[in-house]
Amino acid sequence: MTHDNNSSAQFDKMINAPVTPLIAKLAVPTTLTMLVTSIYNLVDTAFVGQIGTSASAAVGVVFAFMAIIQACGFVFGHGSGSIISRALGARDHERANRTATTAIFCSIAFGALLSVISWCFVDRLIRVLGSTETIAPYARTYISYILAAAPFMTSSFTMNQILRFEGKATLGMIAMMTGGILNMIGDPILIFGFHMGIAGAGLATCLSQIVGFCLLMSMFLRGKSVSRIGISWFSKDPDLILDIVTTGLPSLVRQGLISVGTLILNHQAAPYGDAAIAAISIVNRISGFLFAIALGIGQGFQPVCGFNYGAARYDRVQEGYKATVRMGTAAMGAAVIVLLVFSGRLIGLFRDDPEVIAIGTRALRIQGTSLLVIPFTLVTEMMYQSTGRKAGAMILSLARGGMFFIPLLMILSRLRGLHGIQEAQACAYVVTVPLAWIYVRKFFDGLPGTKH
Repeated sequence: MTHDNNSSAQFDKMINAPVTPLIAKLAVPTTLTMLVTSIYNLVDTAFVGQIGTSASAAVGVVFAFMAIIQACGFVFGHGSGSIISRALGARDHERANRTATTAIFCSIAFGALLSVISWCFVDRLIRVLGSTETIAPYARTYISYILAAAPFMTSSFTMNQILRFEGKATLGMIAMMTGGILNMIGDPILIFGFHMGIAGAGLATCLSQIVGFCLLMSMFLRGKSVSRIGISWFSKDPDLILDIVTTGLPSLVRQGLISVGTLILNHQAAPYGDAAIAAISIVNRISGFLFAIALGIGQGFQPVCGFNYGAARYDRVQEGYKATVRMGTAAMGAAVIVLLVFSGRLIGLFRDDPEVIAIGTRALRIQGTSLLVIPFTLVTEMMYQSTGRKAGAMILSLARGGMFFIPLLMILSRLRGLHGIQEAQACAYVVTVPLAWIYVRKFFDGLPGTKH
């Protein structure tokens, strides 16, 4: 099939195929990609946990910085992806090509710049991220490999998101899953086989990210994607770059607030010892794994939303929104049952320390239950971003990412100590629901051909 025929077939599928099965089909590769990414984060935590509690806590500390790297990639990926899907829905392939090329090149450059600046202040950086005296040596070793991989990580996230917004999530899944599987294989070999310790975990992550980058780049260079990349399509137009960045900014805010929230969480947990930091880190990884399911399902909706909004098929946007919220809530309901029953055993898989298990079990049960509301708030934010409604997407991102969590964390930690730290994230998720409901009503009230 030629590239033009491929583009026409993709347009027809996104505009005319039954909405719910289409979203479900697109959600499978995006969910698998998110799950594999979460799994290899969990694998890192599990293998490093065998080194010691401080090493396990170091992975959690550096995870806050990895979220910043991911956020940079998402800015260019979500920003360009939203523009690309709407452009393809309006059959403006020239704009799609220029947007994809510009976003990918900018993402590589920004990742390199972030790496260089961070290297200059690495010792201060790991302290800011929440390292204690015992955690710092492990964190410095681990983050050195993450910094080396930063340009590959940012651009990989960007390319994966572009493919997803095109409705070509399977291609991104192949590349990201390959990198994730390599990381899981490399962890035990490098950590224990070559006796590299936490450096082995860092190197495995670095190498897997480079492999994933190469596979993703090959998808675009071989014409497997709908949009094309090439030097001739790179644009220095500040309006286009600004459009990409501002459209993707809610993703930066969301991920940035996750990093800030994790940083503050580590500092608040520090007085309770390395066991508390390790427990909270493990809970965040497990919750992140389940959050990835909701995120993957929501990401199946985004290309359908963007294409149909660009083609003025607003009835399909509404139908897709409702179907996605239902699917996500059902998936979270099943996950919550598992968490409530097996929470202690799940924590014990990552660190066989009675104090870590005790702290982590309570936190996981509370935070896990609150995940039931995530699909509604998350899909609402995604709908605003996919349709280019930047202000609404930004406010919803702020609310869900940290606008409520950070103040609640500070207040509850003072009032209830460690229990308050365990409860803050769950409370933040719940209080975001009324705001999301207001924005849902506002969105569909303004669209012709939709009804409540």
